[in-house]
Amino acid sequence: MIEGRATARYVRTSAQKAKLVLDLIRGQEVDLALSTLRFARKRIARDIEKVLRSAVANAQQKEGASGDADRMFVSSCYANQGPSQKRIRPAPMGRAFRIVKRTAHLTVHVTERPEVVARVSAPVPPSQPDESTGDESAPARAPRARAKRVTKPKAKRATKKAAKAT
Repeated sequence: MIEGRATARYVRTSAQKAKLVLDLIRGQEVDLALSTLRFARKRIARDIEKVLRSAVANAQQKEGASGDADRMFVSSCYANQGPSQKRIRPAPMGRAFRIVKRTAHLTVHVTERPEVVARVSAPVPPSQPDESTGDESAPARAPRARAKRVTKPKAKRATKKAAKAT
């Protein structure tokens, strides 16, 4: 199983916003994930698309890879929080407000699906004739045992009601 990985570090967005888009493509085929990112209405989708394309290219360069992007899917993707830049904004009456400019590290893993090999099965032996009905085409079935439903006795409820009444 060939796997490719790519990471974009210090991307100017919060990890929380990036996770919203990454959740859309997790587990999808690469072609479907790229089209999902193309039409996503979030700005971070363009950066994630670049990382996904890089991960596919990295997987195709590995030894033993088929080079077929149609067999690849997004096995995992996540966004970790990067360092935050702290800035000061002037506020009224000589005060200052803090602005936090967050960054994120985006990581995408793609994996190649193994080829599906058709399995040749052994011929099925002919079924035994059903002796009860004389039908030779239907296999014999064992009778099904029914489970009895266990119910609680109502005597306890009756005694509680009688005790409350007195």
